[in-house]
Amino acid sequence: MRKLILIPGLLFLMTHVNKVIAQNIPMTFHNGSLSSIYLSIPGVMNPSLNPMSDSGVSLDVGQNVYFFPNGKRGKKELLFTVNTNWKKDTILQIDEIVKIREKELSKK
Repeated sequence: MRKLILIPGLLFLMTHVNKVIAQNIPMTFHNGSLSSIYLSIPGVMNPSLNPMSDSGVSLDVGQNVYFFPNGKRGKKELLFTVNTNWKKDTILQIDEIVKIREKELSKK
């Protein structure tokens, strides 16, 4: 009987500790272009960055962020994955990152 109680308790503890260890990084997405940028952040939101705007977001390390190179109805592509090298309150120039990724995708 004791084993039955310990196993669920151990699983709960492992899940809880994993969430505590996960690093969440607050950052700002900046769109310095004159066009809207459509993003998809699975499990978080699907923001549309308006032209010349900023949007605050906190993302976990390992979180994927996708963009739509052919407009919001097209196929989404990976824009970046949040990593441990990023610092709190980083400002990401999303329009510039999109340009770089579009060039990379056009070479394929």
